[in-house]
Amino acid sequence: MFTVKAAYSDDFELATTVEAAKEFFSDMKNFARLMPGVSEIHIDNNGIAHWRIEADVPMVGTIRQKFAVEKTEDSDDRIEWFPIKAETENLLRFSADFLQKAKDVTLVHFTQMVEIRRRSARDLHMLAGLVGETIISNEMTRKVSEMINIFIQRAKERLEK
Repeated sequence: MFTVKAAYSDDFELATTVEAAKEFFSDMKNFARLMPGVSEIHIDNNGIAHWRIEADVPMVGTIRQKFAVEKTEDSDDRIEWFPIKAETENLLRFSADFLQKAKDVTLVHFTQMVEIRRRSARDLHMLAGLVGETIISNEMTRKVSEMINIFIQRAKERLEK
């Protein structure tokens, strides 16, 4: 089994209410519009969000993958999406926790994990076997972090107007 992983976790503050922050992060359209590398997100009639992601990984090239996730938690202070139960290859998980720190100041704890599993490296990309799981995982983590940091900066611009 050939498996590559990427993870991101960070806390940041937004100059907005918990309700506004949660509403923003609950709307999948915001991820598609504001996160580089996310070319499309479609939510089907069953509430499954289908993400189409494209990322350039050094030494490998462009990797394009589709991820299907479903909302597993939607409480007052947390949203969470996990891979659908039938998914075994392209796993995307993300969550956001919201804590009111002061009036119109919300602390957001955002976590995202990506895991891509294939029977062999060639099933992912022709060069994946030469580069190896560790290097691809490290580069994917770097790329995911860049994508999310840009998304967070754009979210701040939208929410803090």
